[in-house]
Amino acid sequence: MPTEKLSLKSKLAYGVFGAGISLPSQITFSAITFFYNTILGLNAELIGIAWLIFSVWNAINDPLFGFIEDHTKSEKYGRRIPYIRFGAPIYGIVFILCWIPFADANNQVALLFNLIIVLFAFDTIFTILGLINFTLPAEMTITAKERGNLLVYSNILTSISLLISFILPIFLLTGYESPEETTPFLITMIFVGIISAIIIFISSFYLKENKYTQMEDPLPIIKGIKETFKNKPFLIFEVSNFSFTIALTILTTAIFYYGQYVLRVTGFIATIPLLVVFIMIFTFLVIFNKIIGKYGVKKTFILALIWTGLSFILTFFIGWSLNFAIIGFILIGIGLSGYMLTNQIVVADIVDYDEIRTGKRRETTYSGINALLTKPAISLANWLFLLIIISFGFDSEQQTQEFPAQLGIMIGFWLIPSIFLIFGALIMFFYPLDGTQWLSQKAEIIKIHEKKEFEYLKYLQSKRKLNED
Repeated sequence: MPTEKLSLKSKLAYGVFGAGISLPSQITFSAITFFYNTILGLNAELIGIAWLIFSVWNAINDPLFGFIEDHTKSEKYGRRIPYIRFGAPIYGIVFILCWIPFADANNQVALLFNLIIVLFAFDTIFTILGLINFTLPAEMTITAKERGNLLVYSNILTSISLLISFILPIFLLTGYESPEETTPFLITMIFVGIISAIIIFISSFYLKENKYTQMEDPLPIIKGIKETFKNKPFLIFEVSNFSFTIALTILTTAIFYYGQYVLRVTGFIATIPLLVVFIMIFTFLVIFNKIIGKYGVKKTFILALIWTGLSFILTFFIGWSLNFAIIGFILIGIGLSGYMLTNQIVVADIVDYDEIRTGKRRETTYSGINALLTKPAISLANWLFLLIIISFGFDSEQQTQEFPAQLGIMIGFWLIPSIFLIFGALIMFFYPLDGTQWLSQKAEIIKIHEKKEFEYLKYLQSKRKLNED
């Protein structure tokens, strides 16, 4: 494979961009269930209904905006930058509104609609930005090595933001029972929204995208959808990714219930397991990048999923106390490090393969269809976890839960995700984009890109000459 080298400025810009998106989104999607359930007092069954209703829009908006972004043409800004630059302030404002309910807290139906509305609004702007963030590595780089290097920078910065997104809600929400007690949390969320909007906006001036793709005639929507679903590697990955999304969503949502009602820790102590997870993620990013270089993306991806799934099973048995739970979180952090590094590389390879088939670069189209197929897993995971703990007798009005309710939390938090993680790993054994034949195909893609870049430069030169005349 030919060598390529991204500038440090571009790598840092992409990392900051991803961190600015992930901090508000992770806080929202992990803490909003707990916030509405235990702080505002919305019934758990109604929250489950809200997530199921939301899943309909969640499935529609991603492919819709994916196609719109791939069809965008702006010689001044490009295909991606306008959405980043002008969407940043909207993202910050809508995030803040997630934590300021405009409904009467004593009216369950009004609270239900409040939750649905903020989920719809926040996810729309998150989708517009997130589609770009998820697929930019496919546009910025082509080789697995340089994509891995880019994602090491990105994942370090994103992991810091994710760590903060877990610590803040746990520290500022657990142990309280009324909205009046969570004023520090609200003030912090306002600060988070403003800072995130600023760093996303600034990053838009330093991100790299291939503007020559604007010269391509994009596929019509219907044909584009058909070609996407003809992509066998993509469909295999989607089954695996759907399974992982269920597991990760349960992990990020149920951590509040696990810490407060099983480990019975709140405040700073409750953040220790997550600190351990992210320390492991930081530590093993470079190691997994070397594993990718030696064994390839596919094998590393499968290893990460199996490792994480087995770690979940182990922690179900040992994770009833904080000391032993930390062991489980150490192992889980190692596995998540490998997944975070390989996931976007797999998607980028799928986009490359699609370009071989169609001759078009369709990054956000694939990101949108990916979300169409996997985002319902977020709603399903929230609904499934709540269903399990309710069936085991969980009562949100009780500060101390009986053993059956604790067992339900442990089953929902540890065993259910482990099943989905291992299933996702097994599916990836059928993923075909691996080995020397695939590497030779990627070398051809680089030549195609060089040709497209040359033609685009000729186009700009001729246009500039025409304007001068």
